[in-house]
Amino acid sequence: MIVDFHTHQPHGHDAVTEIISVDPQDFNPQPGRLYSVGIHPWHTREATDAHVELLARCAAHEQVVAIGETGLDPLQGAPLDVQWRYLQQHIALAEQLGKPLVLHMVRTSGQLLQAWKGSRRSVPWVLHGFRGRPTVARPLVEAGFYFSIGARFNAQSLSFIPLDHLLIETDDAPVTIATVASQVAQALGTTTAQVASITARKATALLHLGDGQL
Repeated sequence: MIVDFHTHQPHGHDAVTEIISVDPQDFNPQPGRLYSVGIHPWHTREATDAHVELLARCAAHEQVVAIGETGLDPLQGAPLDVQWRYLQQHIALAEQLGKPLVLHMVRTSGQLLQAWKGSRRSVPWVLHGFRGRPTVARPLVEAGFYFSIGARFNAQSLSFIPLDHLLIETDDAPVTIATVASQVAQALGTTTAQVASITARKATALLHLGDGQL
């Protein structure tokens, strides 16, 4: 079994457990599917209080196993102070529901660490699609973040991410999760099977997945 921790293009393969990331306005749960629900930073310019209220309702659904993606991106979306407000709302919701927080971060590691230090940190925080340099990764590793690695990544940063804080994903890339596992394994000098096994166990634990959900 292998877990695709974050995808926008689910494949529906029997041997893969996929966590499908959707906006609350697009949440239409299908039998046997698992989801993360959040307001992407790119969409914060159009977001409203009603959008946040819908997020809270969707987030409580039993098929939603994570909150996000949310985060900070100075290149797109609303001004960062507005994105910060939405990030704080996602943090509070994740803590309330006891579900991991899935984060989109672009050139804002300092602000994200500030948010981390100012929160209860009662749930795991996962940086999805992480490909930052070692100077960016190191303080995040030391703080205790989890890292979901996709088809593009920095091999130097990957080398010092603890295996028990490592996940894998396809995001919106036209690749399979098995391909990502193979790329990560090659960078780490291990086997694809080991990467698939380690990351699947970690995802299962973080997301509280029971036998009926796998």
